Amino acid sequence: MSRLELFLWLVPLLVTSMVLHELAHAVVATRLGDPTPREHGRLTLNPVSHLDPLGTAMFGITYWLSSFMFGWAKPVLVQPGYFRRPKEGMALVAVAGPLTNFAIALVVVAVLIHVELSDRAFEVLALLYQVNVILGVFNLLPVPPLDGSRIVAVAMSDATAARWRGLDQYGMFAIFGLIFVFRDAFFELIGGAYEEITSLMVTAVGG
Repeated sequence: MSRLELFLWLVPLLVTSMVLHELAHAVVATRLGDPTPREHGRLTLNPVSHLDPLGTAMFGITYWLSSFMFGWAKPVLVQPGYFRRPKEGMALVAVAGPLTNFAIALVVVAVLIHVELSDRAFEVLALLYQVNVILGVFNLLPVPPLDGSRIVAVAMSDATAARWRGLDQYGMFAIFGLIFVFRDAFFELIGGAYEEITSLMVTAVGG
């Protein structure tokens, strides 16, 4: 299968993964008492409500220019003031997205190992597995506004955590710096985490 054909097969599966990631954020925030995701129409499987043009384009760019695919969807707006414990609530909302990607990856690797597949299906699912692991790892980086920044904020004072969240508007510049200025180190970090997680997942499903 050509790279273009593989990419076209992957696109709907990739979109589904991103939608489930953001939907997980929205569901957890809603369960913790924040009505904002519902008000903004994020409690839906409709991809139009979740996709970010630039973040989606990054999947195509990295697919053709690197050995790993990654990108992002439109962040779910959450107002921590609705939570009884704002920092902890934000951390729970944040971790739900990457955990969803890891759960998808775990199911996919189980299928890859235990189900007889055609070459085409195996190739598509193998890349879908990779994308979900990378999505999970990428979003756990402790850089605002990524999910990892909400998790590390639990260890901060309330005032520091508020200032930390205020860096969200600048965080994407740091992320692009990591990707393009420190490209080799960035992909080495992501690749190392990918290999460790793959080893754990293969063991978990009896591979």
